[in-house]
Amino acid sequence: MNAAARPYRHGLVLGKFYPPHAGHHHLVRTALAQCERLTVLVCAASVESVPLADRVAWMREAHPGAEVVGAVDDHPVDVHDPAVWDAHMAVFRAAVPEPVDAVFTSEAYGTELARRFGAAEVAVDPDRALYPVSGTAVRKDPVGCWPFLGPGVRASLARRVVVLGAESTGTTTLSRALAAHYRARGGVWADTGWVPEYGRAYSEDKLAALRAVEPRADWTDVEFTSEEFPVIARHQDADEQRAAREGSPVLFCDTDSFATAIWHERYLGAPSPEVAAVAALTPRHLYLLTDHEGVPFEDDGLRDGPHLRPWMTGRFREELERTGRRFLMVTGGPEERLRTAVAAVDALLAEGWRFADPLPERR
Repeated sequence: MNAAARPYRHGLVLGKFYPPHAGHHHLVRTALAQCERLTVLVCAASVESVPLADRVAWMREAHPGAEVVGAVDDHPVDVHDPAVWDAHMAVFRAAVPEPVDAVFTSEAYGTELARRFGAAEVAVDPDRALYPVSGTAVRKDPVGCWPFLGPGVRASLARRVVVLGAESTGTTTLSRALAAHYRARGGVWADTGWVPEYGRAYSEDKLAALRAVEPRADWTDVEFTSEEFPVIARHQDADEQRAAREGSPVLFCDTDSFATAIWHERYLGAPSPEVAAVAALTPRHLYLLTDHEGVPFEDDGLRDGPHLRPWMTGRFREELERTGRRFLMVTGGPEERLRTAVAAVDALLAEGWRFADPLPERR
């Protein structure tokens, strides 16, 4: 439908979007098709655990053609009390002061909301026939509702598991095996992602560039500067974020920006506040630290030697403990390490997702 044929000048979609799901997006798409201009008002109560800014960002990303605004609404929920309605409308009118021609909703309160805006009511799939999902259902069972969630929400909810350790301790082997194990479960788990170590690709390129000038150069000739490590850390985090947006409720990472900070110490001899700041931006839910004991050292041309492994293992453990990160040391052979890791990840997933309850509705 072209803009000239759209029946409404200014439409409104209002909701908590706690969190947004496919039903919400269908509602907005339907409204966009019928309005010359559409405002989406995201209302959040202070007691809710998903920040208003996140919800606004997710809706803006999904619907660039709409104007998405946010408001905090801590008034009680009672659709039968005119005074409560007046309080809510004051919030709504402050956020959307322009005249509204149509209110698009899937809720029973849509009739009264439209009346108070002096607008037409447009009901969209009120029986949830097209998208059998609700915010309540998502909060209760995110895994069961995973197919209805957009990339931003998936990235926010995905449980991130990082495998880290000293050189040649099996981090890549274990992280890839974990991703394969969960993909084999099928369903939503079939899209379980694995994020490779960007620092390794960076190191390969660095050595190749040096050999283009000095063909006989080897890894011992490569030198790093402090400025390179924030670049590596940000690239690693960007790869992780992309994978989280596209994957299942769990994501496996072969290292992360927290580990990059320890590697900075290894090569430069001191911590990097900038890398530490990068690492603090993204929460991870479980770290699996691979022990160097019992794993033979294999020199692949990009490693420094077995003598550094005990120090690296110790530094990883010290920093994991100091910063209060949840972690588990995995030991033994590959099969034992995988069994231990799967048990730890299953325990993490069994804890579920905790959302604060929205304000209760008065009956």
